[in-house]
Amino acid sequence: MGDLGSLATLILAAIFGGIIALSLLFYFVPVGLWISALFAGVRVNLIELIGMRLRRVAPPNIVKPMINASKAGITAKYGITVSKLEGHLLARGNVARVVSALIASDKAGINLTFERATAIDLAGRDVLEAVQVSVNPRVISTPLISAISQDGVQLKATARITVRANIERLVGGAGEETILARVGEGIVSAIGSSLTYAEVLENPDMISRRVLDRGLDSGTAYEILSIDIADIDVGENIGARLEAEQAETDLVVAQAKAEERLAMAKAQEQEGRARVQEMQAKVVESEALIPRSIGTAFGRGNIRMLAAPRD
Repeated sequence: MGDLGSLATLILAAIFGGIIALSLLFYFVPVGLWISALFAGVRVNLIELIGMRLRRVAPPNIVKPMINASKAGITAKYGITVSKLEGHLLARGNVARVVSALIASDKAGINLTFERATAIDLAGRDVLEAVQVSVNPRVISTPLISAISQDGVQLKATARITVRANIERLVGGAGEETILARVGEGIVSAIGSSLTYAEVLENPDMISRRVLDRGLDSGTAYEILSIDIADIDVGENIGARLEAEQAETDLVVAQAKAEERLAMAKAQEQEGRARVQEMQAKVVESEALIPRSIGTAFGRGNIRMLAAPRD
């Protein structure tokens, strides 16, 4: 019985060991993936798959996009190889998005190379979305923009901008935020150069023409196809309000100056009264000195009493 138990233990250990060995083998040697690639016409050997495992690259992330490219018939056109895809993945790129973008660009007739697609992807942009926007232009809306015409009336407008991705400028080109900022600035400038708000309301497409003529998509990753004024409303009469505020300010200043002149007049009047009182005091003082002066003159004989003539 003891020998049978030992034998059973050995058999179970061998079975578990075999399962573990097979698991490790199929992990490092993805036979199923290799067979799928073989039937799809993608030439990849088991050594390459094992090398991917050793380099900590998941083989499905390389082989499946390679199969998609092969089925779409673009591997030869774009020079796509397993080595290039693995290199892009090791550079932290998105291999599946790059291959999908190349397939979409090939079907749409867009001039996009494998090198440019990988560069766009590594630059942080979604290359597949860029190709889709290049084929199907996107519409972006501006926030509410306030501007004042030359007659002082405020206008509030929103616009819809139709843009198409420019593949050539995706690397290093500015994004949607720049487009929105430039269009907003252009709308403010166009409304500000209008003589009256009625002129803008009667012909809102004038704003679109003026903004488009400025070439606002220069240096961006997009090409502006059209700018349409979606809504425009009349706001506050800023000019009239400013004039009223200025008039009120002028009134306050005038009142302050009038009060200042009144205060100065009162001060001058008080000063005049003080001078009059001072002069009156001097007169009284002078009058008080007259008797004393007369007495002194008599004492010195400067003044003599003349006797009245006798009849």
